[in-house]
Amino acid sequence: MPTEVAPLRRKPVQQRSAQRVERMLESCAQLIDEVGYDGLTTTLIAERAGVAVGSLYQFFPDKRAVVQELTLRNLDRFVQTVSERLDRSELAHWWDAVDTVFDVYLGMHREIPAFSKLHFGDVVDLRLLHETKDNNAVIAEKLTSLISERFGMTAGELELPLSVAVEAADAVLHLAFRRAPEGDPTLVNEARELVRGYLSSRISEDQPKDLPAPR
Repeated sequence: MPTEVAPLRRKPVQQRSAQRVERMLESCAQLIDEVGYDGLTTTLIAERAGVAVGSLYQFFPDKRAVVQELTLRNLDRFVQTVSERLDRSELAHWWDAVDTVFDVYLGMHREIPAFSKLHFGDVVDLRLLHETKDNNAVIAEKLTSLISERFGMTAGELELPLSVAVEAADAVLHLAFRRAPEGDPTLVNEARELVRGYLSSRISEDQPKDLPAPR
């Protein structure tokens, strides 16, 4: 499901240009970890990347566009990683997939530069990932597609429950990471249980029942 935003003014064609854009994005991530989004400027990004600020403007109109491209790439990485883990795993039930989603998100939060500050863009714009949809709605739609394909469930069956689950998990995980840089483990577990319990009451149980139902 492609998004409908295009932060790049033009896509780099030559390898040198592509490498320059990558340096800009890496520098942007480093600076966000250091000074936050409010302290970020295009001049700082260009200086850190070792390019002229005019070169940055060839590809990005402003700092928001740089952050937008960085966030879209993080979204692609998130979806790709979840998909790969689901493909590699023997999942007995849909809530195994929920655990996989949590694990990937937590891993990115702890390992990917700037992700702990940006998440999926809400700190910048609630519609950073799509022109007409909230960021969490975009995440929910992508997860709906991934889970429905693997468990033979319809998108209509999953759409509303996953939308609510994403919103709930997002709120509790934000609290967990406010409490502790690595995510307060008690609150992380509460987020998992909250989502499992809610989804188990909303999604059909005509799925494999090898595992005990979530408490």
